[in-house]
Amino acid sequence: MHDATARVNPLTGLALAAAALVFCFALAHWAVWTGTMVLAATASARAGTLGRVAVAAGVVVAPFALWALVIHGFFFPEGRTVLLAAGPLRVTAEGLAYAGSFVLRTAAAVVVMLAFSLWVDVAVLRAALVRRRVPPQLGYVLAASLGLAGVVGDRLRRIREAQEARGLVVGAGPGSRLLAARLQIVPLVLGLLDEAGERAMALDARGQTLPGPRTSYVDEPDSAAQRALRWALLLTAGAVAVGTVVVAVAGTAGG
Repeated sequence: MHDATARVNPLTGLALAAAALVFCFALAHWAVWTGTMVLAATASARAGTLGRVAVAAGVVVAPFALWALVIHGFFFPEGRTVLLAAGPLRVTAEGLAYAGSFVLRTAAAVVVMLAFSLWVDVAVLRAALVRRRVPPQLGYVLAASLGLAGVVGDRLRRIREAQEARGLVVGAGPGSRLLAARLQIVPLVLGLLDEAGERAMALDARGQTLPGPRTSYVDEPDSAAQRALRWALLLTAGAVAVGTVVVAVAGTAGG
């Protein structure tokens, strides 16, 4: 964790990320999505993870953007302003606008989740959850999910290095890269499944499923200001979500 964000409690980061996701999906406006991405990118830059967030977000969002462009840009049924027509394909301004808003909202959500998951210290997050009497099973699932990206990336790197040491040569063509990916995915999945079984036995041996309080010796930075911020974010996000549902129900009933 970067020094600039080392004093931030992981629950504060979790509250910020959760509130940002609520705003992205409840407030359907491009300014909200753009502002959310800018704030998440700024936080990632301060944490020293901006490059990793940008690369991972590009890998996730680029195929999704292509799919949205093809589906909504060419086959949008409500489109009226035709920009280009070629046989059954009709590129409409309404379809492009819908695809753009869909991709922008998804990109904002992806950037927020990546910014948090690549910044948070999983050990400190688990300690914070333990101190607040969160069920240990839930805390472990949350922490393991956040740490999965790093584990998979490290495991893939080691598998690739081992295969290259045995003589695997990855060419420049797409066929060679697909073959290399297949040779890496199989041991990756098998290794993760085997590790999951070993971790389950280790957690049972440590009394993970037993009731009662837990004690953590990991330091957790916190302050009164951060606690107040977390409550404010929780109340604001809840109010926005409830308000959005009420407006949608009222509009449906009125129509």
